[in-house]
Amino acid sequence: MPISDLYPTGLHQQNIGHFAAIVKLALIDDKIDENELALLKRLSCSLGIHKNEFKKILKNPENYPVNPPVSYHDRLERLYDLTRMLFLDKNPTIDKVSVMNRVAVGLGFPIENARSVVKAAIKFFLKEPDFEDFKKMIKKANPMQH
Repeated sequence: MPISDLYPTGLHQQNIGHFAAIVKLALIDDKIDENELALLKRLSCSLGIHKNEFKKILKNPENYPVNPPVSYHDRLERLYDLTRMLFLDKNPTIDKVSVMNRVAVGLGFPIENARSVVKAAIKFFLKEPDFEDFKKMIKKANPMQH
């Protein structure tokens, strides 16, 4: 077994934390439906989450800390994934918007821009977007960083 298998990389730990945050959002209504599960499976593959990690995170996502990304591009990608999960049902409730406001600040968006970032993200996801369109919209809502 290579030593790299014994110690997870920082990027992998960030991906695990990000995936756990997505699972927490999926569980906001105390259940994971089949659409959410399908999205979680796709995201776990793209984030390099192994099957055994996937099961452990689904079982108890609270055990995994969220490490906010440093780069703006990574922040946008995380916000995209989290918003996509939360609004998979196309139902923007007050609770979900409140969660998204906290998520945006936690990801490193300035407090003064968080609400406009969240508003733009929700509006965007109600239209079935892709990631490139998402980045453009959020950069417009958060003009201080590019």
